[in-house]
Amino acid sequence: MSRTIVIGDVHGCRAELEALLERLALASDDQLVFVGDLVAKGPDSRGVLAIARQAKARVAVGNHEQKLLAARQAAREKRPLPKLDPTHERLLAELEEHEWAELAALPLNIELPAHGVRVVHAGVVPGVPFEKQDPWLVTHMRSISDKGEPSAKWGPLWGTKYQGPPHIVFGHNARKEPQLHPHATGLDTACVYGGELTALVLPEGQQLPPPHERRDLMVTQRARRAYSDYGRPLS
Repeated sequence: MSRTIVIGDVHGCRAELEALLERLALASDDQLVFVGDLVAKGPDSRGVLAIARQAKARVAVGNHEQKLLAARQAAREKRPLPKLDPTHERLLAELEEHEWAELAALPLNIELPAHGVRVVHAGVVPGVPFEKQDPWLVTHMRSISDKGEPSAKWGPLWGTKYQGPPHIVFGHNARKEPQLHPHATGLDTACVYGGELTALVLPEGQQLPPPHERRDLMVTQRARRAYSDYGRPLS
């Protein structure tokens, strides 16, 4: 049976992605999905983009893809660029037209109705219909206050308050372990910071089980080393 495989933030960690896909024995009828942030911080963003392209993967847009696109637009219009680290600067100079077109075409969300899942990069504000969500928050939010105020900063996890449906699978908020909420699953396990790259593997028609059973659907690959220190690349 075909599988849907959703992978957390890769951030240019091509070797780890290749190792994870080898462990998964990716088949031609599997559907590969990424939560976004394929690029930046790690050593080989273009290699990661090439893997996604070859696999015909579906990719939700992440804040780092958005940052690159914003920087390119600002450069074309001779406006000040957003704050970039050296990995963004290299990509800004090196990406080819077809790669820019791929980034520009990435959707805000990916619907996986057979699994009752919506994939986004960062999160959703609980209780707000998706069509009314702030797109910036969908790619940047991490937390939500007791008063219901969403934020990109660290704080109470938004997934603890989200009631679904659908089940949200997301990344962005790097942590040592996956976030396993009743109706949301976070897959960013900090590969680029020396953690792991995590895949959620859903057999055909599989719905998301309760949190205590969900780890059985995950496969991880340990990072070779830390490539970034939460804001700056490591030499």
